[in-house]
Amino acid sequence: MVAAKKNLKAAHDARVFLTATGLALLLLPAAGGCQAKKAAGGFTPPPTPVETAIVARGSVADRFTTVGTLEAGESVDVAAEIDGVVRALPFPEGGQVAAGALIARLDDVQLAAEAQRAEALRDQSRAMFERVRSVVDQGAGAPQDLDDATAAMKVAEANLDLAKARLAKTRVTAPFAGTAGIRRVSPGAFVRAGTTLTDLAQIDRLRLTFSVPERLLGRLAVGAAVRVETTANAGQVIEGKIAIIEPQLDEQSRSARVVAHVDNAGRLMRPGMSASVALVLGERAEALTVPGPAVFVTAGQTFVYVVTPAGVVARTPVQLGTRMADAVEVLAGLAEGQQVVTAGHQKLYDGAKVAPMNAGAPGQGGQGGQAPAATAASDSSTPGGSH
Repeated sequence: MVAAKKNLKAAHDARVFLTATGLALLLLPAAGGCQAKKAAGGFTPPPTPVETAIVARGSVADRFTTVGTLEAGESVDVAAEIDGVVRALPFPEGGQVAAGALIARLDDVQLAAEAQRAEALRDQSRAMFERVRSVVDQGAGAPQDLDDATAAMKVAEANLDLAKARLAKTRVTAPFAGTAGIRRVSPGAFVRAGTTLTDLAQIDRLRLTFSVPERLLGRLAVGAAVRVETTANAGQVIEGKIAIIEPQLDEQSRSARVVAHVDNAGRLMRPGMSASVALVLGERAEALTVPGPAVFVTAGQTFVYVVTPAGVVARTPVQLGTRMADAVEVLAGLAEGQQVVTAGHQKLYDGAKVAPMNAGAPGQGGQGGQAPAATAASDSSTPGGSH
């Protein structure tokens, strides 16, 4: 019995040994193959195809853009200065009127009669003054009589001037040349002093009002050029110049109001319209630029992949300046003529081998050529995406 148990144990141990030996023999060729491949240098992936561009110098302009409101160069509500009945409104509604042109005529019968009466009294006082002066000059009259005659004549002349001034107020005229609005009253209506008859606006030259934040005020100057565009005339850009920079800032917004004068010869713009305003704050003619897609952000730091002469990429931190529509200004980290990756970042890592698909094709946008001159908004944020 004991001998039988010993025989069974010996057989089990033999089976375990054979199994382990077989597995070792099966694994031996694979391990040998790996060693052989390692000895031969291992598998090397092919270079990653990427698109590239050349770091170039170009003109960069810092622009500030905002929205402003257009106002008439001159605007006024034309009103009557005295009470009266409107006899005529001879101005062309919506048309051009010259300075001093008649807008309205009020009833003047009573005031004209008063002016005639004052004129007659003035003539009487002058005649009396002449007679008294002649008598006094002959020594037959008292000087006091001459003084009284002189005062009476001056009062009569003042009364005539007052009557003529009242009579003149029955003629309402345009204070300046401009475009008249619609009639607010009709002939025959009785109006009180201050009643608006129509409005008059000068629209050949407009005022554009907009706000500029305090941090940019030091870069503004009277006479600086502005570019104006309205939604009503998209694509039509009109030039203007800054005329006024208000000395005091708004305490709530910490911004100052700026007024620019804009010529409106074609009358494409009207008072009350909103307008897009763009003005150049500064310009650098020899700034380094790269296409915007070349820049990416990792952990709050901006980088680009620079292609080395050996055909590998080096992840390089950069300091950015102004962001433009199709390019980014680089303040530090790159040099002119370096080649950077513009497409294909997702497959890259520091030291990866690449195959530029468009290297050596200068003059093509985003393909290793000279970056075009561009302009930018001064409040632009750091370009690029996460990686």
